[in-house]
Amino acid sequence: MINIAIDGPAGAGKSSIAKAAAKKLGYIYVDTGALYRAIALNAVRKKIQNDEAQIIKMLKDTDIKISFDKNGSQMVMLNGENVSDLIRTPEISMAASCVSKIPQVREFLLELQRNLAENNNVIMDGRDIGSVVLPNADVKIFLTASPECRAERRYKEFAAKGDKISFEEVLSDVNKRDYQDMHREIAPLKPAVGSVIADTTSKSLEESAEMIVKIIKEKING
Repeated sequence: MINIAIDGPAGAGKSSIAKAAAKKLGYIYVDTGALYRAIALNAVRKKIQNDEAQIIKMLKDTDIKISFDKNGSQMVMLNGENVSDLIRTPEISMAASCVSKIPQVREFLLELQRNLAENNNVIMDGRDIGSVVLPNADVKIFLTASPECRAERRYKEFAAKGDKISFEEVLSDVNKRDYQDMHREIAPLKPAVGSVIADTTSKSLEESAEMIVKIIKEKING
């Protein structure tokens, strides 16, 4: 099986770009951030998002699965419920950054992620895929863009869904998320050894996906 690891900060376009690249290559796309968001959603619903002990306790009653629809799009199932749309809010984004600091949460999701990679050709994105989840990945890419560019992309996504949030608030959240992810004790956000740095600041989705596909093909074909 061929495993591609894509890491990078919030709003770098990892999900959209990795999904588009996976479609071009005929691979399965796995959005690992969605798994942390599902746990965050569960914690928010139970009003325990700031209680590490309760979150750890919650894990034993938490069932998370990834399935794929007929178009190959990823669906995140939380205790049998498709929560793919519910996990894409600013509140859940920040909560996900908090729960991802908990070692037991990361361990809880590690086996699920690795099983997907063992049984499929995958492009898996997240924040510690190349360094922790798939350290032996065939190709490692660190996808990035300027904070302003990433905030602009997020702002447009929220606006399209009708979420009332200002650009300044989104930029503040992006910077705050960057700081949290880069300074956490467990698996801090940073390029894995051997990663190719790919900056998408001035690129469209199609241009970014083509860049990723080119990197993957060059690495695999030598």
